[in-house]
Amino acid sequence: MNASAPTSGAGKRPPPYPHKADKNPLQSSVELVKDKNGISQLILRNNDASATVSLLGAQVISWKTKRTGELLFLSKKAIFNPPTAVRGGIPICFPEFKNNETREDHGFVRNRIWVIEENPPHLSGDFSAKVYVDLFLKPSKEDAKIWPHSFEFRLRISLTALGILSLTSRIRNVDCKNFSFRIVYHTYLSVSDICEVRIEGLETQYYLDNLLQKQRFTEQGASLTFESEVDRVYTDSNNVLAVRDHYKKRTVIIRKDGLPDTVVWNPWDKKSKFIADLGDKEYQEMLCVDGAALENPITLKPGEEWKGDLELSILLIS
Repeated sequence: MNASAPTSGAGKRPPPYPHKADKNPLQSSVELVKDKNGISQLILRNNDASATVSLLGAQVISWKTKRTGELLFLSKKAIFNPPTAVRGGIPICFPEFKNNETREDHGFVRNRIWVIEENPPHLSGDFSAKVYVDLFLKPSKEDAKIWPHSFEFRLRISLTALGILSLTSRIRNVDCKNFSFRIVYHTYLSVSDICEVRIEGLETQYYLDNLLQKQRFTEQGASLTFESEVDRVYTDSNNVLAVRDHYKKRTVIIRKDGLPDTVVWNPWDKKSKFIADLGDKEYQEMLCVDGAALENPITLKPGEEWKGDLELSILLIS
């Protein structure tokens, strides 16, 4: 962890934070707390921005700034009780998405308790003005029974003073044989009204429509708007997308690297009624726009490491 003040329960004082934060330690910090079920959460604060990360799944469940309020959707019916995954925030789906190889929907790492890594391997980039935390997961013996591969999964979650939220994943093959995986940052954005939202940056892109047996189409419109259920995978999509919310007068900018695909999903009214941990009308308040490596699985040889980045920033519309 990187912060300007010690975190309760961490056992070590984090390294000194940049000089601006040192002048006012309350401006930047990482706080370790517990939820009502006793699961540890980390609250990252930087200036007027904050992000809350649950160690269940290394899942960001809140991202907000003083000016915008909450930017991620979290269902009022979300279940915080392992091994049930939490509906909302940014669950990480690995090593699969929408298949039954591991017998756990969307993979198992989102249902596991991660640990804080105090001294992770070097990660390139400038983190001097960011508050960040490093999390780590390796498979248990039980995990190996459902997905027989050895790996190390490192995740750095960082937050800038301007509220830019970044997630950097590093997955290393520590097995003696190759393995392949898929990964999705299943990002639930909070929106004012799904009918008043549009996505820009997908024009002319190919997509697979999961509602039509994965038939392939080309996005025709200048922007994607919503009038019914959507479940699509845009393959080899642009690395920068904009999600514009007319009523909230804000735009979420999504930047991704190492994640060639984009998943867009909203269950709409009929399907919402069959999702136990989602309110019947909550589909109106959410939109999933996911950075993903999905269509073509990533293959790692023994000793190889894959890296992927997702960055979310906010632009207010005057």
